[in-house]
Amino acid sequence: MINHNDIFGIKTNGDFERVALEVFRFQSEQCEPYKRYIELLGINPLSVDTVGQIPFLPIQFFKTQNVYSADTTPEITFTSSGTSGMATSRHFVADVGVYERSFTEEFCYFYGNPRQYAILALLPAYMERQGSSLIYMVEHLIDLSNSPYSGFYLHNHQDLYNNLQDLQKNKIPVLLIGVSFALLDFVEQYQLEFPNLIVMETGGMKGRRRELPREELHAVLCRGFGVECIHSEYGMTELLSQAYSHGYGRFCTPPWMRIIIRDAQNPLDRVGEGITGGINIIDLANIFSCSFVETHDLGRLYADGSFDIQGRLDESDVRGCNLLLIE
Repeated sequence: MINHNDIFGIKTNGDFERVALEVFRFQSEQCEPYKRYIELLGINPLSVDTVGQIPFLPIQFFKTQNVYSADTTPEITFTSSGTSGMATSRHFVADVGVYERSFTEEFCYFYGNPRQYAILALLPAYMERQGSSLIYMVEHLIDLSNSPYSGFYLHNHQDLYNNLQDLQKNKIPVLLIGVSFALLDFVEQYQLEFPNLIVMETGGMKGRRRELPREELHAVLCRGFGVECIHSEYGMTELLSQAYSHGYGRFCTPPWMRIIIRDAQNPLDRVGEGITGGINIIDLANIFSCSFVETHDLGRLYADGSFDIQGRLDESDVRGCNLLLIE
């Protein structure tokens, strides 16, 4: 059995390679959809001895198959958002404690202890449905912050504005996380000059507004909140880890997560640094589903391991995560 401490204790490339191969061998046997997909590709799992040889499962399998590697009943099932008639993804989570450890350690890795912040959430589209992994994460971070100001806001923008003013006056560090359309709705009503505020957008207009290029969205939000840059979160239902950007569209991952860019025309080929291609994600926290996911997103990888998002592959479903097209 793979030790969770091995996953969250990764510090070097050698650690990552060793644990990723161990997880691959486990999932290639225990995750039936992944096992069948590898067989259809004609790949012998025993011949895979480097991370670069590991095949990635197309993300649409989460909509049609039970992508699950455990022999126990899932503790929780996360589901993606979708318009009427659209198939949604299901992520069966055998041990929700792994997810909690992943997002908590990752938040500390990028932002420090949640108790340092008042965490405010403007996530109406996610709050209005069941099964959101984002709501689960933010709810727990709010609890960990232990601030009387922390909490969710639906359409009560006046209360949010008043609290932000109080927090600024009292010099309390604040993280405001919101879906893009709701943040835009807010700044159309209220204007702030709050340079120390961390505004984190989770992307997605959810059909409520016209999709905007990232630079245009961030420029509007910067003016509205009076901040220098906008942070971003890149996550999805099918993962148990997130990538974060501290501004300007460059995302970084925690040590147990890695991005690989594939050729957009040939998904089995990889492309080099700075070249746009399809985003493949290794999320080792996904130990009991599939850790090797081929997404519909387009992006570029850089020498330091950071990446950006360039849009989506043609004819793929519109998603609610951080997928603003760059025009």
